[in-house]
Amino acid sequence: MTEPMQETVIPRFDPKDVEDHKLMAALSYIGILCLVPLLAVKSSRFAQEHAKQGLILLIVWVVGSFVFWFPFIGWALGLAVLVANIVALLKCLSGEFWEIPVIGQYRSKIKL
Repeated sequence: MTEPMQETVIPRFDPKDVEDHKLMAALSYIGILCLVPLLAVKSSRFAQEHAKQGLILLIVWVVGSFVFWFPFIGWALGLAVLVANIVALLKCLSGEFWEIPVIGQYRSKIKL
């Protein structure tokens, strides 16, 4: 018998916060630039949630870069991470929050 999966709650954001900070939050999905909203816009919950998720995605890219070189499985994982990055960026620009499957739940572990 397997244990039920723990699900994280997708946060709700103030529409004004989203509108004012969605471009800054989009930096979260452009590599090391995830640190900009993480450190510069501490007052925006929307930007912070995206920045935390972007930081986790950056860590996955760095660690995964050693695996992505292996044919087939590595390539498939690399493609999956790339697609997740693009989808998260597009959702962010549209003012939404999309929790990246598998890794997105770890954003709550980051305390700054």
